[in-house]
Amino acid sequence: QVQLVESGGGLAQAGGSLRLSCAVSGRTFKIYAMGWFRQAPGTERELVAAIGRTSTTTYYTESVKGRFTISRDNAKNTVYLQMTSLQPEDTAVYYCAAGNNGGTLYYTSRAYDYWGQGTQVTVSS
Repeated sequence: QVQLVESGGGLAQAGGSLRLSCAVSGRTFKIYAMGWFRQAPGTERELVAAIGRTSTTTYYTESVKGRFTISRDNAKNTVYLQMTSLQPEDTAVYYCAAGNNGGTLYYTSRAYDYWGQGTQVTVSS
């Protein structure tokens, strides 16, 4: 069984930064494409960023382009989300997800097989 554990969430001021980490255990990490999702109260879960198995391909939703960076370290079985210039609208629970269903990147939640428990990010104005 694959397990994903997020860390690094918390409270930040607008304009500040946080780095989320997601440690993956249970199977070979490098076979999975990874994604970071977020869900604010009363909204649907949305894909924030995704990264392919070898880090050569990434995707960002428009609202975080230029502010967030997704990366992975296959030697440490970990994927990261560096968040800068945080805004109150970034407040949400952030989830990492792993998928291995063919293709390079996955853009929908149903394409991912495994999920972490989520970590809260709160940005104050």
